[in-house]
Amino acid sequence: MKDSLVALSKDALSSLRDLAPIVLVIAVFQVLVIQQPVSGLLAILFGGLLVVAGLTCFIFGLRIALFPIGEDLAHSLARKGSAFWLFTFAFVLGFGTTIAEPALLAVAEEAAEVAVGAGAIPDSEEAVSNYASGLRLVVALSVGVALLLGVLRIVKNWSLPLMIIGGYILVVIVTTMAPAEIVGIAYDSGGVTTSTVTVPLVTALGVGLASSLKGRNPMTDGFGLIAFASLTPILFVLVYGIVMQWV
Repeated sequence: MKDSLVALSKDALSSLRDLAPIVLVIAVFQVLVIQQPVSGLLAILFGGLLVVAGLTCFIFGLRIALFPIGEDLAHSLARKGSAFWLFTFAFVLGFGTTIAEPALLAVAEEAAEVAVGAGAIPDSEEAVSNYASGLRLVVALSVGVALLLGVLRIVKNWSLPLMIIGGYILVVIVTTMAPAEIVGIAYDSGGVTTSTVTVPLVTALGVGLASSLKGRNPMTDGFGLIAFASLTPILFVLVYGIVMQWV
């Protein structure tokens, strides 16, 4: 219990240190540039305390829960020796953590509105909902496939740079064929998938798997899954835009 309190206090200090530059920048601009009195100062201070508390609890929770869970599952699946369950877990992890991502939901809804304005889909509630849902499913599937590829790379010891470079070359080629309205959305999709929940779990999975396999170095082989999770959504959404243009 004492060790947990010490760790929690260290995370609180770390959160304060990380937020300090943001507070400093806002304060400097408020005093020197905007030069206007701050309205609702007490509410802002209270909100700031909530941010520090939430960030502290989140970091603490990652350390004691998500990282150990990801590593333990990877070790257990590797010891079990079942490639089917290992790949199934990787896909479900990528799909499940992405489909409910709030940032992806916001981007999908905005993309549907843009598609209506561009005349790509009818201006109806059903069409907008279907387009947004389809985009979310495509991105979630792409992250699931990304983790499959990442796990397969670790198991087979394939070259990460060659796979990433080849993937982005393919993205550039597909970009030239995709409708202009979908290109920006596709490239942004690669960022919204790497959320605060997905990243720790995926990283722990990669490190745990590389630690469990003979001849693998967790430092060089355990990382790289996030790179796939950022790459494949771009490619999948570009293809989704091309298909939707033909439908």
